[in-house]
Amino acid sequence: MNLLNIKNLTIKIKKKKIIKNLNLNIKKGEIHILKGNNGSGKSTIALTIAGHKKYNISKGEIIFNKKNITKLSIDERAKNGLFISFQENIEISGLNTQFFLYKTFNYIRKYQNKKILNLIEFKKKLFKQIKKINFPKNLLNRSLNKGFSGGEKKKNEILQILLFKPKLIILDEIDSGIDKTTFKKFILIIKNLKKKNKSFLIITHNDDFIKYIKPNYIYIIKKGNIKKIN
Repeated sequence: MNLLNIKNLTIKIKKKKIIKNLNLNIKKGEIHILKGNNGSGKSTIALTIAGHKKYNISKGEIIFNKKNITKLSIDERAKNGLFISFQENIEISGLNTQFFLYKTFNYIRKYQNKKILNLIEFKKKLFKQIKKINFPKNLLNRSLNKGFSGGEKKKNEILQILLFKPKLIILDEIDSGIDKTTFKKFILIIKNLKKKNKSFLIITHNDDFIKYIKPNYIYIIKKGNIKKIN
């Protein structure tokens, strides 16, 4: 069964077509990799799926988990199990990292009719996941991404995935700015999540993803069109 079903999607920025007649199906437990030159439209696809208002859908629809999300807001898509890691991570002064994780965690659980955790219960889960990626505890007391290194910002996104447990995970160059040890940990996490029926759309220039993950499908994007290459 398809978790994501994109039908004949045409994406514009202002009046310019960026993506033309995109069709993409991702099933539960599948990993899809999207490659292409800088500026080819890879991030446009990711951000459009996530619901960014900058991108205008002039034709087609996005079906996610049997629901038409083409016109849903970003937060509604997130509550339904969609997660995107950004190529460029925004720093938000004044928003405490631990507070952000705690509130978002319970926001999603409330939508899913799951038990709301108090701060002590949440911290137990948080610290368990932190150990998996060696995320420095002191960063939890900082503003979100403020003063984080590139690698720490990426770890923060993986931490969110481990906590929020989304169904479809879109990774936009998650390997950028991390060392080899962290990259290998990310690979293991992705593999483990795949075993739990989580799905991925990975945007990357790094062929090591193909080597270590062995994705179900690989695509390349050129001139607004994507082509399956495996």
